[in-house]
Amino acid sequence: MFTKQQIFEQLKEMRAPQNSVVLVHSSLRSVGETEGRGEGFLETLIEYFTSDGGLLCIPTHTWANVSDKNKITLDLLEPKTCIGTLPDIAACHSAAVRSTHPTHSMAVFGDKHKAQEFVSGEEKQITPAHPSGCYGKIFNNNGYILLVGVGHNRNTYLHCVEEMLGITNRLAPSPEIATMRHKDGRIETRMIHPHNAVGIGDVSLRYPKYEPAFRYHNCIVDGKIGNAVVQLCSARKMKEVMELIFNRSGGAELFADDTLLDETLYM
Repeated sequence: MFTKQQIFEQLKEMRAPQNSVVLVHSSLRSVGETEGRGEGFLETLIEYFTSDGGLLCIPTHTWANVSDKNKITLDLLEPKTCIGTLPDIAACHSAAVRSTHPTHSMAVFGDKHKAQEFVSGEEKQITPAHPSGCYGKIFNNNGYILLVGVGHNRNTYLHCVEEMLGITNRLAPSPEIATMRHKDGRIETRMIHPHNAVGIGDVSLRYPKYEPAFRYHNCIVDGKIGNAVVQLCSARKMKEVMELIFNRSGGAELFADDTLLDETLYM
């Protein structure tokens, strides 16, 4: 079993920041048994990443509910996510400030005022990871994406960067109806343009193609948390690399198949 102190030491070894914005995508199974189980692991992350004024962000996505018209898309009275155990725990945590994005919400931990400011405006977003929303604010704050036992196919931030760059064929042209139930029971209807890449399907499955480029430009610090292989990724550097590739390719579609990216696009 991995103790809180051991996890702290692993985070310090990779120089994970304690005064920045860090978004964590995770697989608890890959981490292994930890002190306090999943709840204890989350408490460890909160304590570490917020100890010097930082914000810890845990995705609490509910996008899978859009396809089921009998379900509330984002139900703040029954905070269940569609992306795993740690997000489920985070969504229910008493210290969480949860954004009200109808499909791609996140739970934010740290100073309450800073957290509230960070999630403000999410109810206005019409795409899953809009640059003016929380994912764009990770970039604006020189934040990081921490991939714990998962790869870049789980790196939702890359959707935001593609939207920043104006990459086409990533969003459905017509919006879908999403519903949100507030804590006071009110139900609100919103419209959202979901991710949709015609002829490709789930484009995020091909985001690992970016990893060699990210590594070439030192966007990633490798480490471990428990048994899990970890990548600590600079949001700003990843955006710079993706912009370089986009410009050198002339905006060509590079994710229609599994072919590796031509090294001349980023070297």
